[in-house]
Amino acid sequence: MPSPLPPIDIQLMRLPNGEGLPVPAYATAHAAGMDVVSAEEIILNPGDRHPVATGFALAIPEGYEIQVRPRSGLALKHGITLPNAPGTIDADYRGELKVLLINHGADPFPIKRGDRIAQLVVAPVQLASFVEVDMLDDTVRGQGGFGSTGV
Repeated sequence: MPSPLPPIDIQLMRLPNGEGLPVPAYATAHAAGMDVVSAEEIILNPGDRHPVATGFALAIPEGYEIQVRPRSGLALKHGITLPNAPGTIDADYRGELKVLLINHGADPFPIKRGDRIAQLVVAPVQLASFVEVDMLDDTVRGQGGFGSTGV
């Protein structure tokens, strides 16, 4: 079944370090995220973080963001994830998209140019404003914090 929302166009500018690399793309017909690849080669040692270059910059339409999410296979097999997952790319950012990766695994992890390193999910942004009040309405949960809704 096709998405109920029509696709949007996102401008992509290839940078010199992105020459020859594929643009982000959906791997399957029903994928929510587009795979994005590395434009550099590094060794990510255990505990290290590194902003991995992708070789392109974007112009995301106003009213949208791109969420950068980990690849589940890298997380499960190697402990490679994003320390700020999901990362947000705002509509007004025009620099190179870099993916902040961290190695939670026990072994050094080589990243080669062209390796899939993350997923990009396009999402609408709902703006809001805070309204200061003297009292909040009551709910069943009330002020119950962490772990208050069950085990």
